[in-house]
Amino acid sequence: MTFRFNTVRAIVSGPGTSTRLAEIVGPVLGARVLLVTDAGLRQIGLLDPALASLEAAGIRVAIFDGVAADPPEANIHAALAVAEAHAATGVLAIGGGSPMDVAKIVALLARSGEALPEIYGLDRAKGPRLPLALVPTTAGTGSEATPIAIVTTGEAEKKGVVSPLLLPDIAVLDADLTLGLPPAVTAATGLDAMVHAIEAYTSASPNNNPISRGLARQALTLLGAHIRQATFVGRDATAREGMLLGSLLAGQAFANAPVAAVHALAYPIGGHYHVPHGLSNALVLPHVLRFNREAALSAYAEIAPDLFPALAPLPAPERAQGLIEGLAALSRELGLPQRLREVGIAAEALPRLARDAMKQTRLLVNNPRPLTEADILAIYTAAH
Repeated sequence: MTFRFNTVRAIVSGPGTSTRLAEIVGPVLGARVLLVTDAGLRQIGLLDPALASLEAAGIRVAIFDGVAADPPEANIHAALAVAEAHAATGVLAIGGGSPMDVAKIVALLARSGEALPEIYGLDRAKGPRLPLALVPTTAGTGSEATPIAIVTTGEAEKKGVVSPLLLPDIAVLDADLTLGLPPAVTAATGLDAMVHAIEAYTSASPNNNPISRGLARQALTLLGAHIRQATFVGRDATAREGMLLGSLLAGQAFANAPVAAVHALAYPIGGHYHVPHGLSNALVLPHVLRFNREAALSAYAEIAPDLFPALAPLPAPERAQGLIEGLAALSRELGLPQRLREVGIAAEALPRLARDAMKQTRLLVNNPRPLTEADILAIYTAAH
């Protein structure tokens, strides 16, 4: 029972909260705010109610909307330059995981003066940081509740900044912002959140703790109950709220009981082939779970009914197997690609992916079963 649990300082949830953003985040962020987002969200007008609220309150906003998926270091430097030119007193992100990750690092660097290469890794950031508020527009990454930001370095490698300093002051959940998500994005990000909860529950980290496990199970219950409706009936507000809360709870869980091999194998797929992170996870998920089955059988059996209630009466081995097969079937049902070759990955590329996955040591150490490079190559091959 020896553990440490860190989380976001405040969570404000409710439909339409983004329309009164100034009263929620203004007292924390101050009078000069850097807003980090992506061009697509700005173009479709999703930011307009939030901007109107901030401007009506006299808050001066500078917008950086150049965030790319799997953001490269150049995004960090460009956003930081905008923050410094604006003399920002606080940083706000409205978007998916990529804008939120950029905002976290910019809030840190703009106040601390640290250099980006100095803070990669675990607890290397010294701080302090600017006040920070995060508003997710997808239900998947849980970045609004995690002390982690992922950056693409060089051509394809991903590195993480991991520090409690990256936990925001406020997370704002407005399910209205997710109503327009396309089915494929809803499905992939929803499975990403499920992976967060599953890997947190089974994490081999010494900080795997009862709070994370409880949050993970509640997240799986919400996500399992709502993902189909959110995907196929995207304007269903109740389903969208369930997915957004499930994503946040999963984020709180894995923020403290870190994720493992599914993510380690997903990162090279995203880095080399620009496959969205949630889909990268979905492509390798059942194959990693099959590899882990014997080592994590009891844990898989415990959480299986949270996602698939019909499995509850079965013996533990059958529940564990039902979880694995159920997730594979769910991915197919939601219409996601099922094979690496379907997203343009040739068999000849698999050894390189395996070598790159082996570099994700901070993740692989949390896997319930140790992996060799040969094991990883075999998993990629099964997924191909």
